[in-house]
Amino acid sequence: MRSQQSGFTLVEIAIVLVIIGLLLGGILKGQELINSAKVKNIANDFRVIPTYIYAYQDKFKSLPGDDAQVVAHVTGATLSTTGPVGNGVVNGAWNSTTATDESFLFWQHVRLANLASGPTAVADPGYIPVNATGGVIGISSATSTSTQIVGMKGTYQICSSGILGKFAKQLDIQMDDGNTATGSMQTTAEPATGIDKAAVPNNTAPPTGIDDASSYTVCMTF
Repeated sequence: MRSQQSGFTLVEIAIVLVIIGLLLGGILKGQELINSAKVKNIANDFRVIPTYIYAYQDKFKSLPGDDAQVVAHVTGATLSTTGPVGNGVVNGAWNSTTATDESFLFWQHVRLANLASGPTAVADPGYIPVNATGGVIGISSATSTSTQIVGMKGTYQICSSGILGKFAKQLDIQMDDGNTATGSMQTTAEPATGIDKAAVPNNTAPPTGIDDASSYTVCMTF
């Protein structure tokens, strides 16, 4: 008497493969949507920060961080004690961790003026804002001693770190000329964490190539 063998038919195997393909497609599509949302959030950071400057100037005729009358303008504000205050320049590095720097106090001033949300106590662990990928966001005047990327021109610079190369490319396509080494938005190597770059003029130049999986700092001048 012959024993009966059981197994999967070709149709059953084909159905399983189709289901696996659909699941993988859904996962990849979901990841693509997540990545697109991150790029959109980072782009929004670059777009909204200039509005803080313009709104603060319109309200107080001064720059946030550089406001010599900030104590009178907004309750609880800290007056900067480094750099000439009130000279129309947001002194300090964009990623400064010095609590008396104008670029560091920029965030306190715009938050106390109800222009931005976030902690106003400079010792708060969440005081320095971060982007959608967890990198630091900062702003300063684009001077000869604080410009992060060689050759970038503008009055102010906004920089955001910890951005994957593939995101940096998408950002440049959305907001500038599509070339990460030219224009008003450029990409460069990561700065040392927690280091004040104010004393290092023209810190880095754009790399010759951007690796999709590596992290970079993206800066925009305006």
